[in-house]
Formats: sequence, structure tokens, C-alpha cells
Amino acid sequence: MIGNISTNSVYLPCINNMVKEEVNNYQERTSLLTMDKAIWKAQIIREKYSKEASLKLEAKGNWSLYAGSSVDTINRTMPILTGNGSGSFFLSVSTYSRVYFELVCGNERLILTERHLPMAGGYNFRDLGGFRTMDGRYTKWGKLFRADELSNLTADDLKYLSSIPITSVIDFRAQSESRRSPDKLPLTVHFTYPIAITPGNLSSEGIQANMLKTNIDSHMKHMNRLLVSNPACVRAFRIFFAIVQNNLSAPLIFHCSAGKDRAGMATALVLFALGVDEATVMDDYLMSKIYLSDKYDAFIAKYPRAESIFTVKRMFLQAGINQIKRDHGSIMNFLVKELKVDIVRMRRLYLD
Repeated sequence: MIGNISTNSVYLPCINNMVKEEVNNYQERTSLLTMDKAIWKAQIIREKYSKEASLKLEAKGNWSLYAGSSVDTINRTMPILTGNGSGSFFLSVSTYSRVYFELVCGNERLILTERHLPMAGGYNFRDLGGFRTMDGRYTKWGKLFRADELSNLTADDLKYLSSIPITSVIDFRAQSESRRSPDKLPLTVHFTYPIAITPGNLSSEGIQANMLKTNIDSHMKHMNRLLVSNPACVRAFRIFFAIVQNNLSAPLIFHCSAGKDRAGMATALVLFALGVDEATVMDDYLMSKIYLSDKYDAFIAKYPRAESIFTVKRMFLQAGINQIKRDHGSIMNFLVKELKVDIVRMRRLYLD
């Protein structure tokens, strides 16, 4: 069976001490899935600016790596790289286009590509592919992407996104945010959907208002509860799923300003709909803490009281999850009855 474990390893050259424990816990929990396998950990890394690719691998035995411009076009007759055992390996592939890989080691075959996209003008840009579901399937690579704002993307970033090719963009930002920082879009985008969700607004006005809160952690928990209970927010997510369930929409980017609150909740709801377990959903949510550190660390150093506005904490998303369960009995009830999610269709579109 073709699977994927690229989320089972997080290789980061520099990690803020505050998040090391979360990353270590994530690695320890997910690595248990592969302890008795020939391939223990595998991840494709793209450098942010040069977009050069490398394979980070922990494995035993001989292996071969094949590549293609899509999963369906991987050339399985001619490996681009062969090796034995573990290591870090440079990959001689295009720096301007997305590449998908199949790693073969013994009887194991794994589909790989980079989870964190190499955006010189972005920070929290991720592929929702490669997550293992509770029934043993995997979310498809190259279909759904979460992101922070797109206003600073470079020409090379846009060329890379065109190679996917991104077809649709959903913008959760308020009008004041999108007007101040308009999206830069790849030429392949045919559909854009502004679906404003006000909680999570990171415009200067929104930030100033949030900093006046006496307890910002409590405010962030309340905001996550609003995302799944406020009628306007629920209506916005219902529209979001209607677009995602249209098979002409993907490959699709959905984003807000930081890619952590509104896009973070949207990601959690998508992964739940696809059958990913709650612990994995939370692990993925917490990775925003790492990817956004370069974006907001200087501001946080200047205004330490604002830290919670610009990061993620387990209790924030958990507050939203608990609200769903309290109001609807289960996350699945909320998805199906309130958001009108067609679970069978979602899984047909986005699971291998």
C-alpha cells in the first residue's frame, strides 16, 4: 500500500526554545508508527529562498527515490537517487516547480513532497497532504493548502505555485486586512472567494483592540469558540466547505493573515472531515508556532504582552473543539448538520 510518513519527522535548523518540547512530543508520538518499518522517518525539505530540495531520511537497507511533476506522473522506471540507510541527501530537481516523490525501500513505498512550502514571501504555507487517517488512508498531496497572507509573495514564489497549479484562493480576512495587503496570485488562479471572518482580524486596529484585553489568553480562547458558534462564522465555514467540495476548485489555497486562527480552524475542520484523529490535528495546529516565529518574533520582543495574539497554544484550538462538542455532541455532527459537509464526497476527493 502506498502511504506517507513525511509528517513523522520535523527537521529544523533553528527552533525557539519555547517550542522545542512541542516538537519533541510530536516526533516521539508520530515516530511510534514507523518503529518496525524499513523507513523510520522521511521528509522532503525545500529551502525558503533558493527552493533547493533535500531528502531527510532515517531508514535501513537499500532504497530508491523516483520523481514526477504529479503523483500520477512519477517516473517509476528511473530513480533520481539511490542509497543505503539514513542521511541527508541533496535532490537535483527543479527549483521553480513542485515535484512529487516515491521512496521505495524493500516492500515499502511512500509518496513524499514538502509539507512546508518554500515561500520567500510567506511563512505559514503548508500542504494538507500526507496525514494518516484513522482508517489507514492518507490525505492527498497537492490539493489543499493553508497559508498566511499572500501579499508579499515573490515572482519565484508565484512561479512555484503556478506549477502546482493553484486554481482557487479563499481569503478569510476582513476587508480592512485585504485592502491593506492585497493578495498576489499565480497566473493559474481562476477563482477567488473573499469569505470574511472577523474574529482573528490582525489588522492594526484589530491588534490594538486585542492588546487592550486584560487577559489575552482568555480572549484567544473566546475567539476560537466564536469561530465555531457565531452564526456569521458558521455560515462562512459552510460556504468554505461548499467550495472545497466542488471538484473544480482544487488545487486550492485558503488563508488569513497569519494562517493560524481562521485558517487554523478551517484546517482542523477539514482534517476532521477526512478522518484524521484529534491528536494529529492538534500537532499540526501547533506547528504554526514554529513557522510564524520569524514573522512575529521582533514584534513580540517589543510588545511581549501581545505574544498570545501572534502564536498558537493548545488551549486556543481546544476551546473551539470543546465548544463544538458541547453544542453538537460531536465534531461529526457539527460538520454534517451545521456545515453541510458531505463526508463521503470529501473523502473521495481528498483521500488516497
